[in-house]
Amino acid sequence: MNTGRLEAFSDGVLAIIITVMVLELNVPEGDHLSDLWQDSALGLLTYLLSFVYIGIYWNNHHHMFQISGHIDGVVLWANLHLLFWLSLYPFTTAWLDESSVARTPTVVYGVNLLAAAVAYYLLQQRMMRQPVTGPRLRDAVGNDLKGKLSPVIYLAGILLAFVEPWLGLVPFVVVALMWLVPDRRVERYVASHQESLD
Repeated sequence: MNTGRLEAFSDGVLAIIITVMVLELNVPEGDHLSDLWQDSALGLLTYLLSFVYIGIYWNNHHHMFQISGHIDGVVLWANLHLLFWLSLYPFTTAWLDESSVARTPTVVYGVNLLAAAVAYYLLQQRMMRQPVTGPRLRDAVGNDLKGKLSPVIYLAGILLAFVEPWLGLVPFVVVALMWLVPDRRVERYVASHQESLD
């Protein structure tokens, strides 16, 4: 089967996730910039971090499906598994904000990030096993150093959160920054194999 419906469904779910997260933001009580800082600064920062993560997943998801034109039922379920963990971002982000970055919410947020990374890895591995497009995806992704490092860094953040919750956020930000650096592997592959992908 082709990927059109899966991509459209995933795009819709990710758009809803972002919408739910922004609706969770607290509007400042007053009308001064200091009120924004006092009432909403942490919420805006946690929203920004989670928004960046959703954007990273959307971008990588798009690239992966640009190469893989056909999927099977297992890919559908693996994709739902990824969307499940991503759909928890509004909850874990709101808890992180409302607790003022307490230990347990920070650990749970880190576990959510880790679980989404594992789900994406499983989806990618399944797509690499597709008969026609799997070899192309394996070729485009290469050794995927960032994908292998990310779970290790998430684990470090989770462990640091037990020492000091604010320290636990540092590795989570590092992973986001690491993925924000444009990864041109898939784009280069698509550009050089455009005819075979059409």
